[in-house]
Amino acid sequence: MGKPTIARTFGSEPEKRHSELQDLDDSALAAAFLDGNKRAFTELADRYHTRLLNFVYRTTGDRERSEDLVQETFIRVYRHLHRFDQSKKFSTWVYTIASNLAKNELRNRSRNPLILFQTITRGWDSDERPLEWEDHTYRPDDLFRKRHLRSMVETAVGELPEHHRTVFVLREMEGKTYEEIAEITGCNLGTVKSRLNRARNSFAVLIEPLLA
Repeated sequence: MGKPTIARTFGSEPEKRHSELQDLDDSALAAAFLDGNKRAFTELADRYHTRLLNFVYRTTGDRERSEDLVQETFIRVYRHLHRFDQSKKFSTWVYTIASNLAKNELRNRSRNPLILFQTITRGWDSDERPLEWEDHTYRPDDLFRKRHLRSMVETAVGELPEHHRTVFVLREMEGKTYEEIAEITGCNLGTVKSRLNRARNSFAVLIEPLLA
């Protein structure tokens, strides 16, 4: 059995209420939670868990540690949701928290070469695979090619410098706007566009030999 997610941690209510909460947007869910509806927070966590896990994993390259960082992200959201400016997008706020935690993780690794080495070599185990959400309507040979391509993309992205990798993942894999990326990373638009352009060029160079 895997680790309990934050959604399980904060309890549940009847299924009927759950379906009603699913129809609310993020801001309405945040407001409902602040009004005392704990299930509203569970819905927010369910809504963003996979997306944040995907983002943090691609940023740090460590699946197990990504689970912990996403859990910590939701703990911070739970504790500080009352400070959230509801005139802004909740998604930008939660991605900012996750991004900062991922940056701290990478910074701590750089200070400890042994941890960095263990993180890199962990991926050499054949049983250790990137996160995959497969469409089972694909034929087996299509799935193989899809997995192989995903693996090559993950490898190339993992080779990008940290500050380039973050903007690349947010734009090309998470579909964030330039403005959202600027707010998440704390950079101005010019820096975001410059880093993204360099990241795209570096990615093209890294992926070309893998596709040959």
